[in-house]
Amino acid sequence: MTILGFDLSGIEFAEWWRSVWTFTEGRLLPTVGIILIAAFVYYPVRWVVKRLETRLAARTTTDLDDHALRMLRRVLQISAVAWAAWRILDLWSLPRVAATMDALWITAVAFPVSGFVGDVLDLVERRVVQRTSTALDDTALPLLNKVVRFGILAFGILLALDRVGLNIAPLLAGAGVMGLALSLAAKDTLSNLIAGVLLILDRPFQIGDRIELWNSPAETGSWGDVIEIGLRATKIRNPDNLVIVVPNNEIMRRDIINYTMSGPHIRLRIPIDVEYESDIEEAKRLILAVAIETEGVKSNPPPVVIVRGFGASGVNLQLRVWIQEARTRRAIADQITERVHTTFAEAGIAMPYPKRDVYVHHVPTQEGALGR
Repeated sequence: MTILGFDLSGIEFAEWWRSVWTFTEGRLLPTVGIILIAAFVYYPVRWVVKRLETRLAARTTTDLDDHALRMLRRVLQISAVAWAAWRILDLWSLPRVAATMDALWITAVAFPVSGFVGDVLDLVERRVVQRTSTALDDTALPLLNKVVRFGILAFGILLALDRVGLNIAPLLAGAGVMGLALSLAAKDTLSNLIAGVLLILDRPFQIGDRIELWNSPAETGSWGDVIEIGLRATKIRNPDNLVIVVPNNEIMRRDIINYTMSGPHIRLRIPIDVEYESDIEEAKRLILAVAIETEGVKSNPPPVVIVRGFGASGVNLQLRVWIQEARTRRAIADQITERVHTTFAEAGIAMPYPKRDVYVHHVPTQEGALGR
């Protein structure tokens, strides 16, 4: 008999067939048994986990349990198939291929684990985005999600390479050197990126908050409203409509003064000085009257005036008032200061200013001056 140009009618074919049958005769039944065991694990596990997913989805409001059961189902199914393939390959005297199957199992399991971690981070991302109005978390959290997923997959692949006998030490060393070089080259960018992520977690301010500035231009306002929080920098608009871009790393290194974070009302401290000869009680009464009549000043807690100390030219008083809106603090302070000055002038209370007394102990005569 000739098939494809080969003569298979000789004694060699019969010997070959006999050797094949001898090799496979004792392995066919165990192979079928392994496949049946794997199928017995694969399909019932799939059915049971799906039933659990359906029941838990109806009883719970979170999707975390659904993602966990989905990951468990995929891992068990992959493990059942990989175990069956590994046992069959080992049974058929293919140990090297069986070792490769072990590595493939590790790689395959890394995918559902990576997907589960990504789903958990998605849930966290949605909750954070709902609580904040910044655009930073919309960019940083998906980036973090992708990095974590890629890291899990890379770790699984490295473990698989180690299982097949490949030396991964040079790969790790090369990755470490490359990572060090990249981190040094992009040191400032990475620092700002990490600071941006910390701004999401700490949330010292949000878009619309009024904060104090550090490096504002000369002769401009020293505070501003946050208009954008980015991955690299934060944009703040000052009272002169100038947008100041501050690197996130610079923000995290300084004390942040937020005027509106704790609520719209804050307390003002306005220094007012009077001469030593003035009536302090009358000055306090006039200051309190001006403060109460100023629009935007809260009556509860009531304004108070205290004596802070004694200056070089007069008594240092301080008006402390609570205002209804923090954004109007400069305007209210200006109104109170101007009206107090006018009221003091009408009441005859003088405000101090530097004075110097000059004493001349000796005046030279005209002849003595000419003689010189």
